[in-house]
Amino acid sequence: MDKHKKHIVILGAGESGAGAALLAQQQEYDVFVSDGGPIAAAFVRELEENNIRYEQGGHTEALVLKADEVVKSPGIPEKASIMKKIREAGIPVISEIELAYRFAKGKKIIAITGSNGKTTTTALTYDIFKKAGLNAACVGNIGNSFARQVALAPADYYIVEISSFQLDDIQQFRPEVAVLLNITPDHLDRYDHKMEQYAAAKLRIVENQGPEDYFIYCLDDPGINQYLKNLPVQSKILPFTTMEPLKEGGFIANKELNLRVGEEEDLVVSIYDLALQGRHNLYNSMAAGIAARTMDIRNEHIRASLTSFRSLEHRLEYVASVRGIDFINDSKATNINSVWFALESMHQPVVLIMGGIDKGNDYSIIAGLVKEKVKAIVCLGKDNHLIHDALAQHVPVIVNTESMHDAVHASFFLSQKGDVVLLSPACSSFDLFKNYEDRGRQFKQEVHAL
Repeated sequence: MDKHKKHIVILGAGESGAGAALLAQQQEYDVFVSDGGPIAAAFVRELEENNIRYEQGGHTEALVLKADEVVKSPGIPEKASIMKKIREAGIPVISEIELAYRFAKGKKIIAITGSNGKTTTTALTYDIFKKAGLNAACVGNIGNSFARQVALAPADYYIVEISSFQLDDIQQFRPEVAVLLNITPDHLDRYDHKMEQYAAAKLRIVENQGPEDYFIYCLDDPGINQYLKNLPVQSKILPFTTMEPLKEGGFIANKELNLRVGEEEDLVVSIYDLALQGRHNLYNSMAAGIAARTMDIRNEHIRASLTSFRSLEHRLEYVASVRGIDFINDSKATNINSVWFALESMHQPVVLIMGGIDKGNDYSIIAGLVKEKVKAIVCLGKDNHLIHDALAQHVPVIVNTESMHDAVHASFFLSQKGDVVLLSPACSSFDLFKNYEDRGRQFKQEVHAL
């Protein structure tokens, strides 16, 4: 350890931690990476190739507590014993996005958060910037970590998908454009099951903004309205809504999407021409379009993207039609509100595959849509009793499975021509799968094998 260098400890060595380690090493910090579990082989190789010291399978307290500063990966909860020791020692803790921000000064940052829709909105915003010919990078919870991108391939514009966990540990992070799509219950197990704590984390996205920055948010979202009214916002506010025309922002009128921002004339697009359909995607499209307009991107580039963008893998992704039954992969739906949005956009009878590790879901939120649209629920997980307790009375058939093979075959058996089988779990995947991507890919493999 070099006594003259600032000693930084990276807790966790996934994409976020490995990216932070690369950037910290590049900026001549003395870096040590500590992961309580096993580190993926690709990240081990990367750390070793860059001569970054690391440990895996546990934390050596004597080494961690020597840190001048700790970068905490978003998956590590505050209740972890090593975090309690770090807090007791008074060592400053930051998130990977805070570290990346330090070395992205002078660049434009468009930060997007929300309980639902942020991945789609981030990808759509990035698509607009690329169509406009700008040097942009899509980072954060989607693609490379923000820190990795800053270290290895700096861009002029960073479109950053940010979770509440990442916002928990910011200090100076200040995006030129902050987008808040919605605030609905999610990850409440990490916030003492208190909605106000979770909402406060989401709203930190605007806390360092000034009058020259922009805050884009959904005017229709009751969660945002409830918690925003007590927050002094310094930035220029650009709301979006489906309810009424606005003087500035985004709105739906006469079945047309309208964007009214800055000097350029309004952008007007028929909602039927939008590439992303469904009410939730009207919000995502407006948010992305407004963000682009704040950066003076011309209407023609925004229109081209809004009308041609292809949706993401694992987010309401059409997989195949087998004997007239459509299969939809929405594995990224890891909370109950995502499932609500998915069901709301379905127009055929649904066989719903759901389940996994429950994060404190209130399943009553989807009870009305289940009663209206779902003919059968196929539970996929090791413990499905909460789903049974909440929804069994609203659906004719509910069955249990413990593998993707069984879930897909049960769904196929329960369906008929004209139905849709929707994988929209509402839960984390870690009881049976590596992550939501693994769950979605296994779903697609089983569907193609039918």
